[in-house]
Amino acid sequence: MLADLVFLLHAGVVLFNVGGLLIIAIGGCLGWVWVLHRAFRITHVALMAFVTAEAIFGMTCPLTLLEDWLRGVAIEPRFVQRWVSALIYWNAPPWVFTLLYAVFLFAVIAAWFVWPPYVSKTQTPRK
Repeated sequence: MLADLVFLLHAGVVLFNVGGLLIIAIGGCLGWVWVLHRAFRITHVALMAFVTAEAIFGMTCPLTLLEDWLRGVAIEPRFVQRWVSALIYWNAPPWVFTLLYAVFLFAVIAAWFVWPPYVSKTQTPRK
């Protein structure tokens, strides 16, 4: 059960990284102030930078290591886990992931400049 929770956390991180950029772009265009909050944006950039650094240095994600350790042995994944795993874990060479992460990180950083975060509620976000 703990391995399933770690798996869900991992899926949540992927969703946060990918969905976060999408929400920032949509929200930035539509004037949604909450997508410009500094803590949200710093967390998003930092997490994507961490994922990209892992790929560049050939490290295995700590969540993957923890999930594998908790499972101990290979077991048949559940229905939902099979589908989510297919979205997260592709059968491709490592360089493909490194390139994708780097390009995505570049897009996240570009979004920082296109829709910059603001520091406080008294500061008016740029439209």
